[in-house]
Amino acid sequence: MKKLMIYGATGYTGRMAAEHATAAGTALIVAGRNEAALSTLAASLGVEHRVFPLEDIAAVDRSLSGVGVLLNCAGPFSTTADVLMRASIRNGVHYLDVAAELDSYRLAEKLDGQARAAGVMLLPGSGGSVAMLGCLAGQVVARTDGPSSIRVGMHVSGGLSRGSAVSAMGSVTAETLARVGGALVARSAGAVTKLDFGKGPVDCFQVTLPDLITIWRATGVPDIEAFVHLTGSGFPQGDLAALPDGPSEQERKANRYQAVVEVSDSEGNIVRSILDTVNGYTFTAIAAAEAGRRVLMGEDRPGFQTPALLFGNDFAETIADTTIVDVQG
Repeated sequence: MKKLMIYGATGYTGRMAAEHATAAGTALIVAGRNEAALSTLAASLGVEHRVFPLEDIAAVDRSLSGVGVLLNCAGPFSTTADVLMRASIRNGVHYLDVAAELDSYRLAEKLDGQARAAGVMLLPGSGGSVAMLGCLAGQVVARTDGPSSIRVGMHVSGGLSRGSAVSAMGSVTAETLARVGGALVARSAGAVTKLDFGKGPVDCFQVTLPDLITIWRATGVPDIEAFVHLTGSGFPQGDLAALPDGPSEQERKANRYQAVVEVSDSEGNIVRSILDTVNGYTFTAIAAAEAGRRVLMGEDRPGFQTPALLFGNDFAETIADTTIVDVQG
């Protein structure tokens, strides 16, 4: 029987995903670079572990023997996604990750044809905002007569993990993008708008999220903008390597996430829905583990896919206690 491999399993999100996968009874292999940490984790979960660096392509290929699905939780994804996507295509393994970096999705677009020819699925963003916002947007678009534009917003609460902070720091010079007429175009940095996550309008700043690619791919709506509202400790300062792995369980429980999607039709009417869920790190780990389980059980399509396209627009609501509320007016 083929197994799910989680690469980067000893990291903050990878470890939680491995715990959820094991609890669900998924046949699992934990993998990464650190033998000591992996052997300890594997022993605690009662699963197999494999150690291999991504610089050794032959070792990567050997290590994918018996693997049906690879879930990449090793960031920054700018240094891991290319190697592991291409290895997955070579070895007939479905690829998933939890990337929040746009380049991973551009890479999936680039490799879509090769993946289809190999019968391999590429599912970057199997958890996190891509699953949340993709499902939310899909539901709102389905309620809209002639959707023409989409605005998505995330309310991110609480602190960042060390991995997220490092990845974010690597992207701070990236352009602020929006999708206009189906194309990604640069916008002036610092744009602010008001969005309502259920407790009144708040300031949100425009950002470049991978949802600019995935929501467009799933819905075909030509104009998409993404915004974020931050509360909590904000972006950490100082030596990021000295940060703890991530928020504690208590901190995660105290900081839930919300999202809002507004869809406009050709006459300017707006349809809106709000999502409320557990902390983003908790959601990401559960959603990615569940996506890996379902793909391992045969839910797959070749080529670049999104969670909403693959599992349906209700996928997010199957994760923890996520709810979506339609808003009138």
